[in-house]
Amino acid sequence: MFHIVTDGTADFPPGWVEKYRIHVVPFRIHFGNDTFVQDVDLDDEGFYRLIAERKMIPKTSQATPQQMEALYTRIAQPGDTVLSIHVSSKLSGTYESAVLAARRLAGKIRVVPFDSLAGAAALAFMCREARLLAERQAGVEAILARLRAIREAVRVVLMVDNLEYPRLSGRVKAMQAFVASALRIKPIITLEEGLLVAQGRVRTRARALAYVVQRVKEEMQGRPAHVAVVHARAPRDAARLAEMAQQSLDLRELIRTSLSIAVTVHLGPGTVGLVAYPAEENHALVA
Repeated sequence: MFHIVTDGTADFPPGWVEKYRIHVVPFRIHFGNDTFVQDVDLDDEGFYRLIAERKMIPKTSQATPQQMEALYTRIAQPGDTVLSIHVSSKLSGTYESAVLAARRLAGKIRVVPFDSLAGAAALAFMCREARLLAERQAGVEAILARLRAIREAVRVVLMVDNLEYPRLSGRVKAMQAFVASALRIKPIITLEEGLLVAQGRVRTRARALAYVVQRVKEEMQGRPAHVAVVHARAPRDAARLAEMAQQSLDLRELIRTSLSIAVTVHLGPGTVGLVAYPAEENHALVA
């Protein structure tokens, strides 16, 4: 039997986890001395309420190898295969936890860790493609080849609203220069070889949204694309970004998702952006 596991940085549209039979390993969210398990005893509303009440930026911790091993043995039987697709190893230790757990289970359950070098909706897209290929009887190597192709082609472009979150998290390279700039500047963050990098300096939210769409348009080079609008409590900006994407991009599909708690901790409320990769004719998908 073939199982798919990912982690709490993945951003899924409603129904995808159930439809594509995906197991999600949650992150721990730490508000001072209080620890919550993502989507178990802390949902999105509770997360934002705690931020408002405590006026502090929380921290995160990934699953340990022991926790990963426990999940694998719970969902799989001896002889099964588990494809474990995770957030970039350059941003989190989750992938390494999967690797260590896979070694412990060698000879019992085949666990295949995959470093997405991405996160957010990119993980959701990868998990879906893996499931659909498995349903078409594709082997693990063929699935991994497709995931590597997506990893190479996927583009993530985000606008950050609150500079304190990425500054304190330390997950975004070159962020300090933006913090020292004028308050109205909206940093544009892109995913570069598995790292989040602050690159653009755009004044006003409207111009920043236009920049995000233009950057993705340039990256897709006119090809039909799978596109996700992602946001952290910025529904109006997300709606506007979706409209702009529909006008400017050749869309194979357009989905909208909320940024997970595990991602919002590092980028902050108000973050909005696009995740996109070119569609391949040989891999036509039905959402």
